[in-house]
Amino acid sequence: MTVRAASALLLVSGLSACSGPQSVLDPAGRDAQVLASLFWVMFTGAVILWLAMNGIFLTVTRFIKREMSERKAETLIIGGGIVFPTVVLAGLLTYALAEMPRQRERGEGLTVRVVGESWWWRVEYLPDGSSEPVVSANEIRLPAGSRSEIELAANGVIHAFWIPALGGKTDMIPGRTTRMSLEPVTPGTYRGQCTEFCGESHAMMAFGAVVMEPESFDAWLRKEAAPADPPESPEAIRGREVFVTEGCGACHTIRGTQAQGRVGPDLTHLGGRTTLAAGILPMETDELVRWIRDPESIKPGARMPGYDHLDDARLRALATYLEGLT
Repeated sequence: MTVRAASALLLVSGLSACSGPQSVLDPAGRDAQVLASLFWVMFTGAVILWLAMNGIFLTVTRFIKREMSERKAETLIIGGGIVFPTVVLAGLLTYALAEMPRQRERGEGLTVRVVGESWWWRVEYLPDGSSEPVVSANEIRLPAGSRSEIELAANGVIHAFWIPALGGKTDMIPGRTTRMSLEPVTPGTYRGQCTEFCGESHAMMAFGAVVMEPESFDAWLRKEAAPADPPESPEAIRGREVFVTEGCGACHTIRGTQAQGRVGPDLTHLGGRTTLAAGILPMETDELVRWIRDPESIKPGARMPGYDHLDDARLRALATYLEGLT
């Protein structure tokens, strides 16, 4: 392979990372669009500055072989080495500072409260300033076309909340509430991530971010606020019995049942989520079985105990019941 071909392949590989559900350069929200524009402006300014400085260096070392007068030398040094970089950097700084207030705007109606746990996300929706939250976990859903307020907190250790395709990142600090707002514009499913090292499973603390049309979001939120539907199939009914006898309700809530635990994620509509185990597994029966059997092998440090004492039939019945909670 020639050097030119290798360079082209490397360039294509690099550009392929500029799109996807977790890319800052493939924005799906107004805040991310501002940040992407800021990146390209800064990048352009850096390229101009780099070309100018290196152009001056090459000119005086390669192309101008004769002696230069003191006046020309001073003009080149002061103009090219001080004035020009100062003007370019001042312009870039002014542009960046002008964009900052747009990142601090407040939400218009919906408030989403997110608490970083070890290592998962507790999510509560407060539509139109309601004091009664709609509780979920490990997934954020937002309506397209409106700015939502995001309240952030943490339990135990510092986390950081970031959905690259929708906006910037914000720290989540124990004992303190921080805030941000997001205005998604393009419906779709994106990926968020904790970006502050928080322990051994920090890299496995992700979440789905689903942007919906306003009417679809309102219908979803009404359904999310409702109690869980009772199981109908014989296997799901057996799975509910396993859930009860194994004491899962001591840690998890399933609204509409006796399970009212607050230690772990709310499972009321678990099967309706896009992912499992805080964004690291697909929501499938086989993956649920694997997770319930031995969480520690998938997410080191997970506080959920393993249920490897259950036989395959009971594990599958329990997974069937949980996956049916839509």
